[in-house]
Amino acid sequence: MRILYVNDAWAIWGGLERVLIEKMNYLADHEELGVFTITYNQGDHPFPYPLSSNVIHRDLDIRLYRQYRYHGLKKLYYKYKLQKLLIKRLRFGIEDIKPDVIVCPRIDLIGYILKAKGNIPLIYESHSSRKWISKYEGLLRNIKRYYYESLVKKVQMIVALTEGDAAEWRKLTPHVSVIPNVVHLNNSNSYSDCTAKFVMYVGRFSKQKDIGSLLRIWDIVHQRHLDWTLHLYGGYGEEQTALYQEIKQMESNIIIHEATSDIMEKYKESSILLLTSRYEPFGLVLPEAMSCGVPVVAFDCPYGPADIITDGVDGFLIRHRSIEDFANKVSQLMDNQKLRQEVGKAGIESSRRYEASKIMPIWKKLFEHLTN
Repeated sequence: MRILYVNDAWAIWGGLERVLIEKMNYLADHEELGVFTITYNQGDHPFPYPLSSNVIHRDLDIRLYRQYRYHGLKKLYYKYKLQKLLIKRLRFGIEDIKPDVIVCPRIDLIGYILKAKGNIPLIYESHSSRKWISKYEGLLRNIKRYYYESLVKKVQMIVALTEGDAAEWRKLTPHVSVIPNVVHLNNSNSYSDCTAKFVMYVGRFSKQKDIGSLLRIWDIVHQRHLDWTLHLYGGYGEEQTALYQEIKQMESNIIIHEATSDIMEKYKESSILLLTSRYEPFGLVLPEAMSCGVPVVAFDCPYGPADIITDGVDGFLIRHRSIEDFANKVSQLMDNQKLRQEVGKAGIESSRRYEASKIMPIWKKLFEHLTN
């Protein structure tokens, strides 16, 4: 069986990139499937995570971003030409590879694939909630949402990461499955001992992640625990400039780090992980940190954290986006090293649900179902 993954590029140090590359590697190395990936905007960008030599990569060498060199009608004309070329080259690539199933993790690529794939089954692997499939606001958001939803109805299967998101997609189409993310877990025998007075956040500086709430929580916590430090890993995103300035003015033991490929070692140096997202299709950093023995605290946002955390056992869920309740829970953990260690130990065990060896056989069964 041949499986083709289509994406714009594998170039960002992000959760989606890590997950998809690990999935491709596992299917090629352990399930012995023919695994291919087509990109159109890879260029000279190196893969952010190691790609197995058994996975075959092809780039179509189309730079859609070049349309932004122009304005007005010239921009629209150039965009049209690039999109036509993309569909043409994608069709040739699919005809050459002859995949049995195509998987796409980005909703904005579905339209191109539908025009190029013929009768091959297409899976949309949703890494964003249906409620937030458009980044735009107002009327434009509604138009984009309607357009994307009309495309999604034409795919053979939507794979959601959580039951909550699956319920939203089922309002649109019955062809929905739930398969949790494969998570890059700590596979060593070393874990955090939860003694360091370090707290972590890992992720983008974006509206979705609601760093503003994180800073308000930390402002409360820091006044109670002056000897603790908050480490932010990632730092990129549309709110980066404004947040950097706000953090600089706070002077409250906050250190910003660039994204790192060695994040597991950073988890092990920490004692608590915080997640304040407005919504999360899954929340990869939660089981990653849990696998390192780090207790996690997260808002109970739609839809990921509640699927991952058993409140009070392997982490803590904060209801109603209460800043005060969140700060109190973090303070409780800071005050009680034994509690940190007990919750962290429970997290190590529960995170094993997301090992590739448990998740990828489910994917293989889905591929077989769609091709029989």
